[in-house]
Amino acid sequence: MRFLMSVGALMLAVLSANVLALDVKISANRETATVQHQGKPFVIQREQDPAHVVDEMWAKTSRKCPPFCLQPNVPLPGIHAVGELELLDFMEQKVNSGQGVLIDARLPSWYLAGTIPGSVNIPFTVFGEIPTAADVEKAFKLLGAVRRPNVGGFRRSLERNFADWGWFGAENKTAYWDFTDAKEIMLWCNGPWCGQSPRAIQNLVHLGYPKERIHYYRGGMQMWKVLGFPTVVPDAKSVLFDVSGGE
Repeated sequence: MRFLMSVGALMLAVLSANVLALDVKISANRETATVQHQGKPFVIQREQDPAHVVDEMWAKTSRKCPPFCLQPNVPLPGIHAVGELELLDFMEQKVNSGQGVLIDARLPSWYLAGTIPGSVNIPFTVFGEIPTAADVEKAFKLLGAVRRPNVGGFRRSLERNFADWGWFGAENKTAYWDFTDAKEIMLWCNGPWCGQSPRAIQNLVHLGYPKERIHYYRGGMQMWKVLGFPTVVPDAKSVLFDVSGGE
């Protein structure tokens, strides 16, 4: 009797799995991904309705250029460009472990209208400020960079001269910031025509953030939507930076 019950339970589990199997998977061997969003797990799967179409805002093909011009796949030499599968890997391997930060580099008004799960809003304008600005310090603290005390000219001279040798940890330091323990970051914005995250990346590199720890999801919100992935509408309390202007 126990054997029959066990077989029955196993068959029920198999049948349930088949019933629950998704018709529209992420890839042949992957149905879902899970990311921590504001302290809670969020399961990501693609839209299952084969008749579903993207809303008009994200179906638009043409925007005035400039400013809405196509962006290169790699915004700067040394930056790692990714697609959706790599983005999902980054979520599960880096964001969930606390080793990485997924950055919505758009202005708060865009972010509050809907964002990719797991994202933190750090507007691109923040990184265009002077290295010691309060918002830069706030952002870098979130990303694991440490503000350096006043560094003397002699020390900086040594660091610059021996940076290629790896002495003094100089390759990860500027006069203002120590990026030794800075996290890996992935930036995105509205899509292949959006210059906000590329501009943020350029400014981050100018401020000294290590290129090898920066990733760029060029597809952004437009491709995320086109592929039927879900978005979340964040709480207004999650807006960390009060900025205005820009694109």
